[in-house]
Amino acid sequence: MTLSGPVVSLRSITPGDAAFVHGLRSDPVLARHLHPVTGGIEGQARWLKKAEIRGYYVIAGPTGDCGLLRLSNLCDAGFTWGSWLLHPAMKPRRAALASALMVYRIGFDLLGLPKATFDVRRANTAALAFHDRFGATRIGATETDILYRLTASDWNRAAPGLLAAQERIAV
Repeated sequence: MTLSGPVVSLRSITPGDAAFVHGLRSDPVLARHLHPVTGGIEGQARWLKKAEIRGYYVIAGPTGDCGLLRLSNLCDAGFTWGSWLLHPAMKPRRAALASALMVYRIGFDLLGLPKATFDVRRANTAALAFHDRFGATRIGATETDILYRLTASDWNRAAPGLLAAQERIAV
């Protein structure tokens, strides 16, 4: 599956993306807020080949691949998203906003799910600020994470303005 927007596109990940995935996920700075990756590129390719990779996407900008994100736990109650990485030297301007908008378009508009939930490491202050500005609701916390929810109703209220702003920014 591929979803294109004015800033970035999302395409379903394949085992051929193993080197790219491994490079981002093993970078000590970029992946510092994610679970550590084990094994090398070959191990990543094996995992991608046998794992349920539906919902795992490569984020691509005009000059090439620049990040990753994953939708998981897809069920009637909603979906979870995370494993969101954008390489600062490779991503286009506004890639974070554009890729987040695409996540919600997939979950709410294409799949018709009622809510998104996700957690953000407390130490990931940039992501916390992003989700707070985006309108997600903090619904709890653990020792390491802040837990969020965004409902389809929240999305439906915010989407027209956010999508219009994205279109203006992209031009």
